[in-house]
Amino acid sequence: MIACLDLEGVLIPEIWINVAERTGIEALRRTTRDEPDYDKLMQYRLGILDEHGISLGQIQEVIDGMGPLDGAADFLDWLRARAQVIILSDTFYQFAQPLMRQLGYPCLFCHALEVNSEDRVTGYRLRLDDGKRRAVESLRALNFRVVASGDSYNDTSMLGVADAGILFCPPDNVIEEFPQYPVCRNYDDLRSAFVAASGGEIQG
Repeated sequence: MIACLDLEGVLIPEIWINVAERTGIEALRRTTRDEPDYDKLMQYRLGILDEHGISLGQIQEVIDGMGPLDGAADFLDWLRARAQVIILSDTFYQFAQPLMRQLGYPCLFCHALEVNSEDRVTGYRLRLDDGKRRAVESLRALNFRVVASGDSYNDTSMLGVADAGILFCPPDNVIEEFPQYPVCRNYDDLRSAFVAASGGEIQG
């Protein structure tokens, strides 16, 4: 079995919300929990960064002061002892690396930012469109059983093609639109959900 986890909202706090709180730019609080169109959301963010002159270094300073969600590292250690784990995220390597150290450097598939000589974020490069879904489909094509967990709109396509999908602390709008997925509110429940969905491959 392979466990596929989203990063933000499942293992770490939402990076953009932390940037919004540190900079006082409330418009940056908008995330994939609110906007299902990822490109639309990123273009919106890039426009705000440009308008306010926010550099990559300033964002990374915020990230350096962040840590995993309470209990996330212990949950990840528990899961990695029982299954292969891949983090499938729509964040960027330039954002994620400081937090990966605190999580024991799990395998991470995400995207890359385009940054100019003035340290300003000018764009982004997706590894693949709908990369989470396509990663899960590829793993299943290799005859792995895949159990996936995420919290936002951009996770629902991977949940849909996994052998089992689990929502972790999602907002009410995602629960209402995707009632087919079980909802976990804490890591103890998430452990139980992974055991139940593993088809007997892992134990509690």
